[in-house]
Amino acid sequence: MIRIGILGDIGSGKSFVANSFGFPVFNADNEVTKIYNKDKKVFIKLKKIFPKYISSFPINKKEIINLIIDKKSNLKKIVKILHLEVRKKMYNFIKQNKGKKIIVLDIPLLLENKINKKSDILIFVDSKKSDILKKLSKRKNFNKKLHKKFKEIQMSSRIKKKKSKFVIKNDFKKKTIDRNIRTILNKIL
Repeated sequence: MIRIGILGDIGSGKSFVANSFGFPVFNADNEVTKIYNKDKKVFIKLKKIFPKYISSFPINKKEIINLIIDKKSNLKKIVKILHLEVRKKMYNFIKQNKGKKIIVLDIPLLLENKINKKSDILIFVDSKKSDILKKLSKRKNFNKKLHKKFKEIQMSSRIKKKKSKFVIKNDFKKKTIDRNIRTILNKIL
């Protein structure tokens, strides 16, 4: 099985690129949302550490946003708790897709949390900063302060790009993405 890891800045189009491959995708952001909505054990852990912020189950994303913005160290504490659960879900995903030729990992902190393997094919999604900001500002819950906090715990784009085997220049056009993906697939299959 070939594991493809998608890297890039927040808002660069990683999820769109990941889904465009046409193979099973593990999307860590979606898993985190499910955990907030369905995992009572995580709720209890978070409530114990952040009783001032976390009030009820399912966990309200606004409460999470407030506690992250309030104190930088809070984000690291949340990531530590969620990381274990997301990793378990990823292992289950890999097990369920054992027979597939390719799986795609759309995990924002793939390198930072050392989830990748040496044999993974890393692909960096490169987008213009102006396009990213335009795209992010259209998101319903976009928060500049929160965006900044997440950027602080991520590896620089320069390093991610350097560690990647391929770079996809994302102009946010499906045709361009599909062409890039075909080229990559022809090289790795």
